[in-house]
Amino acid sequence: MAVSVFDLFTIGIGPSSSHTVGPMRAARDFAILLREQEALGHVDRVQIELYGSLAFTGSGHGTERALLLGLEGESPEDVDIDAVDRRVEAIRECGALDLAGMYRTSWQDTRDLIFHRRETLPYHSNGMRFTAFDDAGNAVCERVFYSVGGGFVVNEEDAGADVIVEDSPALPCRFRSAAELLERCAEVDGSISDVMLANERAWHDDEAIRARLLQLWAAMEACVRRGCGVRGTLPGGLEVRRRAADWCANLRDKGDSDPLATLDWVSVWAVAVNEENAAGGRVVTAPTNGAAGIIPAVLKYYMRFVPGADDDGVVRFLLAAGAIGLLYKENASISGAEVGCQGEVGSACSMAAAGLAEVMGGTPEQVENAAEIGMEHNLGLTCDPVGGLVQVPCIERNAMGAVKAINAARIALRDDGTHFVSLDKVIKTMRDTGRDMKTKYKETARGGLAVNVVGVPVNVIEC
Repeated sequence: MAVSVFDLFTIGIGPSSSHTVGPMRAARDFAILLREQEALGHVDRVQIELYGSLAFTGSGHGTERALLLGLEGESPEDVDIDAVDRRVEAIRECGALDLAGMYRTSWQDTRDLIFHRRETLPYHSNGMRFTAFDDAGNAVCERVFYSVGGGFVVNEEDAGADVIVEDSPALPCRFRSAAELLERCAEVDGSISDVMLANERAWHDDEAIRARLLQLWAAMEACVRRGCGVRGTLPGGLEVRRRAADWCANLRDKGDSDPLATLDWVSVWAVAVNEENAAGGRVVTAPTNGAAGIIPAVLKYYMRFVPGADDDGVVRFLLAAGAIGLLYKENASISGAEVGCQGEVGSACSMAAAGLAEVMGGTPEQVENAAEIGMEHNLGLTCDPVGGLVQVPCIERNAMGAVKAINAARIALRDDGTHFVSLDKVIKTMRDTGRDMKTKYKETARGGLAVNVVGVPVNVIEC
């Protein structure tokens, strides 16, 4: 299946693309299926079973509320984030929800939401089973979905199918590897963003592509602004203090006297986004929510500190980053539950490095080198969220990933693009490393910092 840049970058809500955005989409898809089958009137209740990583850390990632809103027909792109808590509380108080926004059914958390922490479904660790029952207890409809990272959801039939299928629609510059991507660049005598733009034209015209990419950038900027203006503590029980607003004010007071203040700004912007994400705010999945701060921070670095930066550069940046992102999506994974945080922060760092190298005048070979450097030095990165929350170490990890992406681009641009390790080799290595990584280091909050940080409230850890 062909992957568009608009599949990789979507506007949604926090705190997790795989544990919040994906489950909301799956629940909505199930509700729509019941409506299309004209089965809503026969449904008394819906039971949802969560498996693997979703069962372990779903509570800390807002999975339950995402599922409830999805069953009511809400989507991550459009849901009113200011009304989420109020609506979920109302469902729990009255013991009922409006299935597909149309038909009232009963709901009880203890009865209808089941956590299988020691079981996984066959195709991915983020599995969900939805079953609709009538008032006699008979199953009306059952479906299995997988949240495979970045907000992508597949059903059981698609998950078991061969992933190598013919693209639809046909793409003029199809590529499935970095080597093929460089070949396409040579064939069109253009850049990586040129190749990606040619493929995007299979869905949209140039005006629509530009408008949608700039809309994504506007959403990223809005998220940074919100994050830099809000103080207080993040929800979830860890009492993590929001720091971006104070850091931002401090940097403004200091001015430009510190030669490394540029990197401080990059860190502030990344932290601001991921504090918003941790609070359940509106973010751009890029390519996941857990790594949502890296690309906005590097793009703001480009717009503020690179001479000649403009909206055309933003468009080219996102197209080049998207080209690299789809390589990870199709050849490895962007799911922390599948390959650890190397698949989230590592992929985002690689994508951001490629985007920056592209708009700073890099050749296709230099851009590919920047992407390779960005991932090579994130290999083995575990996903070990303390308390099952996307806060520690996730927020600071985005700041580190953004700074690393800038450095990767600058290193690549110092050379001519020739390098020892190819991007294809490093993507394969990331995939293999993820497969070898113990499950406790893959978004289950059962290893690493999640169990070694003292003073974490026991009731926060969903193990």
